[in-house]
Amino acid sequence: MRPKILCISFSDIKADARVLRQLDVLAEYGDVTTLGYGEKPDAAAEHLRLDAALPSLPQTVAGVALLAVRFYKRLELAAPAVRAAADLAAGRTFDLVVANEARALPLAHHLAAGAPVWGDMHEWAPEERVHVLSWRLLIKPFMTYVCAKYLPRTQAVTVVNDSIAHLYAQEFGCDTATVRNSRAFEDLHPSPLSEETIRLVHSGAAVPGRNLEGMIHAVNMLGPGYSLDFYLVPARDGGKYLRFLESLASGPNKVTFHPPVSPADLPRVLNAYDVGIFSLPPQTRNHALMLPNKFFDFVQARLAIVFSPSPETSRLIERFDLGAVTEDFSPESLAEALRRLDRPQIAASKANAHGAAMELSSKVDEDTEREILRRLLPQN
Repeated sequence: MRPKILCISFSDIKADARVLRQLDVLAEYGDVTTLGYGEKPDAAAEHLRLDAALPSLPQTVAGVALLAVRFYKRLELAAPAVRAAADLAAGRTFDLVVANEARALPLAHHLAAGAPVWGDMHEWAPEERVHVLSWRLLIKPFMTYVCAKYLPRTQAVTVVNDSIAHLYAQEFGCDTATVRNSRAFEDLHPSPLSEETIRLVHSGAAVPGRNLEGMIHAVNMLGPGYSLDFYLVPARDGGKYLRFLESLASGPNKVTFHPPVSPADLPRVLNAYDVGIFSLPPQTRNHALMLPNKFFDFVQARLAIVFSPSPETSRLIERFDLGAVTEDFSPESLAEALRRLDRPQIAASKANAHGAAMELSSKVDEDTEREILRRLLPQN
């Protein structure tokens, strides 16, 4: 009989590239029940769907009051989505529970009932949104409490890169394994450059704080011969931020907004472009230490890459000669980095991405996940 695995993620799992890749590996080892927002992912045998209106943090009046006085033990299962999730999974037993991000750890241990728990922390949990005052004052101490209490009793802990791993070891004394946001190797080749236009592209979420407006300002500073295309997942704000971005896109260069593309199709869509761009001022340590999905999307799409400085992305861009790193986080610096990349350099960077695509694919990371599963699951 195949092991029973519960995978918890307080996200729309079908749009969450990291969790989808995780599910593909989990499904090799057992029958997976997913617990989260949105529709059932393809790799899941069963899906317990949460109402998207339910927040995964204790954002009720009572919850905020308890956060303020730091009654954290009473808050562990108090968030509306967490309570609903506990009810949906009540009475079930699992051989392994996977918690995606720290907010899912208390629920994972509650539902595991002694079975092993794998905590995929993704990034540095205490400072996920520390640039927001309410998070800094109320949620950061709660996330720190959750990590300090539950990580030592979690049988496997994974994070997105070695810099984040160092933070967890330093702060909570826990061993971690690195599972990057890499993706499977795509059998693609670099597209030829257009004679008229250098085609810039960015994919991701239309969320305030991602500095998408800075990328629009940068491309508007460039002379003729550049275009910028966005493939954006709208935020849960009714499209307000996306409309703001569209209002900025009236400069001399063409800026086009496209509907979001499924994670599986993204490299093939991006392959038509030349340079993948991202510039993110480090408002949090997660920003400063970023190694995001989009970096690996751009590599598999065989694009040149221009990113703002970060230890993880800068190291890989320089190691594989994939493009350029900006001097700082300003639109002016992004524009200057793009100006310095001439057509032969862009073509060479695209070719270098092609050469690095296998090494920067998810094979190594999937093998790390398989080793965790072989260790934690009962052996037949």
